[in-house]
Amino acid sequence: KLINCCCFSSKQTDCHLFAILGMLTHKFLSFTFLAVSARAVKSFSPVAVNLSSSLGTKNTSTSKYPYSSSAQKMSDEVEKAQEAAKLAADGSPPTIFDKIISGEWSSDKLYEDDKCMAFRDVNPQAPTHFLVIPKNRDGLTQLSLAREDQKELLGHLMYVAQDLGKKECPEGFRLIVNDGKDGAQSVYHLHLHVMGGRQLSWPPG
Repeated sequence: KLINCCCFSSKQTDCHLFAILGMLTHKFLSFTFLAVSARAVKSFSPVAVNLSSSLGTKNTSTSKYPYSSSAQKMSDEVEKAQEAAKLAADGSPPTIFDKIISGEWSSDKLYEDDKCMAFRDVNPQAPTHFLVIPKNRDGLTQLSLAREDQKELLGHLMYVAQDLGKKECPEGFRLIVNDGKDGAQSVYHLHLHVMGGRQLSWPPG
């Protein structure tokens, strides 16, 4: 009986030892797994970040246009301006504005006097968009070609533009003069764009 009791006690002790050993082994393995995982995350995180960055953003170091792809496409208006620049001479064929002034082509006219005329743009870029032009081109194909004796006319164009602008756009407006190829001038007859009717962004173009 004593032997059997000792054997039984020995077996119980072995069971307890195995149980304790199993618990310690489980905790050790869990701790090891967590440590390895932490190191893996630390070592691979930069790679993941770099990969997502390379996939999600465009490498602009060698790009001529560091903005969106739409910024790389020239608008129809710019293409027209480049073509028009080739014919930028006062003696060139009549422009669309000459035909509007003569009455050959109709327009949505806002104002007219002996010096200038104002009418709505046929391709508006804002809720309110109209043009103010001199009725006699007289070499004034571009603002940069204005002569000293045309200062009074230029002032008159500005005055008419602001007078109509504050009536059409009481909350504010923008006055734009495109000059030359890079300025996207598409008609070589000086004209002032007056735009408003909404919050305009900045910078333009």
